[in-house]
Amino acid sequence: MADLGTKDHPWWKEAVFYQIYPASYKDSNGDGVGDIPGIISKLDYIKGLGVDAIWICPMYDSPQVDMGYDISNYEDVYPPYGTLTDMEALIQGCHERGMKIIGDLVINHTSDQHAWFKESRSSKDNPKRDWYIWRPASYDVNGTRRPPNNWRGNFNGSVWEWDEGTQEYYLHLFCPEQPDLNWENTETRKAIYKSAMEFWLDRGMDGFRVDTVNMYSKDPSYRDAEIIDASSDWQLAAHLYCNGPKMKQYLDEMNVVLEKYGAMTVGETPCTPDMARVLQYVSAREKQLNMAFQFDVVDVGMGKDQKFDTTPHNWTLPQLKEAIGRTQHLLDGTDAWTTAFMENHDQARSISRFGSDKTPELRNKSGKMLSMLLATLSGTLFIYQGQEIGMVNAPKSWTMDDYNDVDSNNYYNYQAKKTNNDPATLKRALEAIQYLARDHGRLPIQWDSTANGGFTTSSKPWQRVHDNYADINVEKETAEPDSVLNFWKNMLRLRKKYPSTFVHGSYQPLNLEDEKLYVYKKVNAADSAVVVLNFTDEYQEFDGYQYGISQQKPLVSNYDGQETKLCPFEGRIYVMN
Repeated sequence: MADLGTKDHPWWKEAVFYQIYPASYKDSNGDGVGDIPGIISKLDYIKGLGVDAIWICPMYDSPQVDMGYDISNYEDVYPPYGTLTDMEALIQGCHERGMKIIGDLVINHTSDQHAWFKESRSSKDNPKRDWYIWRPASYDVNGTRRPPNNWRGNFNGSVWEWDEGTQEYYLHLFCPEQPDLNWENTETRKAIYKSAMEFWLDRGMDGFRVDTVNMYSKDPSYRDAEIIDASSDWQLAAHLYCNGPKMKQYLDEMNVVLEKYGAMTVGETPCTPDMARVLQYVSAREKQLNMAFQFDVVDVGMGKDQKFDTTPHNWTLPQLKEAIGRTQHLLDGTDAWTTAFMENHDQARSISRFGSDKTPELRNKSGKMLSMLLATLSGTLFIYQGQEIGMVNAPKSWTMDDYNDVDSNNYYNYQAKKTNNDPATLKRALEAIQYLARDHGRLPIQWDSTANGGFTTSSKPWQRVHDNYADINVEKETAEPDSVLNFWKNMLRLRKKYPSTFVHGSYQPLNLEDEKLYVYKKVNAADSAVVVLNFTDEYQEFDGYQYGISQQKPLVSNYDGQETKLCPFEGRIYVMN
């Protein structure tokens, strides 16, 4: 078993995690799809970044309706990715290099092709009928059959799907092919723990990122959601299917399993704006989750009702500061832990959202600036594949034909149907997708300047490779001292050199209302640091004295740090005893 640290200093607090999306990482056999042997071939590269653990997205057997988050067998691997033996080799390869590995625990729902669901839908009296959430139809005044309530799914449309065979609806918060498991059923929970958790913990997994962890317990009344969008039959209902009354019971049970293995968890907790509720999840005393991904930061600039209902760059720097502050202040005077991240498989690229991809120079500088922000925030740091080389969103020239994700296509098609293909509406929808689509984070990794960025030898990768692969790739950036990649490596070294300041230090914002500069202090008992970030593409005046900074040279800058003004997207870190 891997080193677990100590009770007071568990390994995962100061660890840097690197998230891997298998389909897009490295194709080892030329079929156009990334795979586990491809990941294994890059373990030395990953170790060389300075990371301590990897999180691998779902590699389980799956029909891939939602890129593996629709699991048909927890105890096997999706054949294009490899085999169980390959997964065991990956786990061993991580451990041999002193790295940990966590899996993606997707247990709010399964695929409709899972054996459990096939039994459940086979008849109303099947023993597994109650393993999923079934409800009879409701009827309107005209006698027309209707779903049990008006909840809108995460990918648009109703959360209920009619099953002709048994004449009832089943619940699916995501795709119709992803039926929700019924956590109220004790036998279901026992089967989940055995098949999805213990199976992999027995094979050496060090823990899990827990997908949609706060959705297991729903509002037991299944009442209609309030009408926000009168033009739609289906309404935002996250407050009714997240953070339900039995979440503590379920997480307590899961922790009985996890503690046997010394395994860690980081939970995905969307739609949880109440910080007191987040604290309940991540308080060490409560023993529910070790930490959680709050969505405050990545939700900045998204639409309130639907994420795509927005315009690009529709956010202000004070809003971003406020969001970061909520995740950082979770540690103030508590026994909680937090996370720092700006990208994952469900997000667009952070440079395109919060920096600038307008020119190579601005991409380089803003990518480095964002690395300075993330590497100096308290909590456990998570970086996502490609983030370390400054990958950006797909080009604006791409059309909807280049977008594969169910979320992107469902939204675009919904708008087309709703407005009868209104050109202005579809233009706005495409612009929002070009800004926020999950597809951007799923473009294949660019390893070198050969065809398809060295991701695959196939002429047809599963997802189109970004057009800029000759300019942005691992091989080129490894050789360039001034690259985003080498800057990220330096920042991770700095974070490890000053863990008491950057990992554990108190976060103190210094200019919350400033719309151009982001300045904050990190403080511990022995020393402190001031981080200065210019979030604009223009020169900005900066008076260090007002922040307690003398004319000393910064410890780190993405320029030379000598200008009296801050350069476009410049970042500086001053460390003081």
